[in-house]
Amino acid sequence: MNFMFLNAAASTASKGGFFGSTWGMLVLIGGMFVLMYFLMIRPQNKQRKAEEEMRNNVEIGDDVVTIGGIVGKVVSTKDDALIIETGADRNKMKVTRWAVQTNLTKQAAQQEAAQKAKEAKQKAKEEKKKAKENKNEDK
Repeated sequence: MNFMFLNAAASTASKGGFFGSTWGMLVLIGGMFVLMYFLMIRPQNKQRKAEEEMRNNVEIGDDVVTIGGIVGKVVSTKDDALIIETGADRNKMKVTRWAVQTNLTKQAAQQEAAQKAKEAKQKAKEEKKKAKENKNEDK
């Protein structure tokens, strides 16, 4: 994958070009670290923070899915544990907060808000189009 780039760097190194110097190689390695940070580490940290926030904001009455695939409704919350009620038999299970994968209640609310925003944007676009047509008709 990077063999052509390394081959080009090696050929310029033998000629005494920029990549042949120590500073050139340090700049190249530093650039690779910066690229790795912005492509891999930063998005992972943002996702981890969002998941942690979601787990800390679980409330009584929320429908949740655990990492094991168990779907239930939160009945009680404690510092590090949740008690969820599952199935028609209303079985209660104690799970830790880090085991919650998805908060279905919050997710449904976010999807509904996104849908309303999309509809409002579409409506505004149509009104703008009608106003433009009315303006053209007046001429």
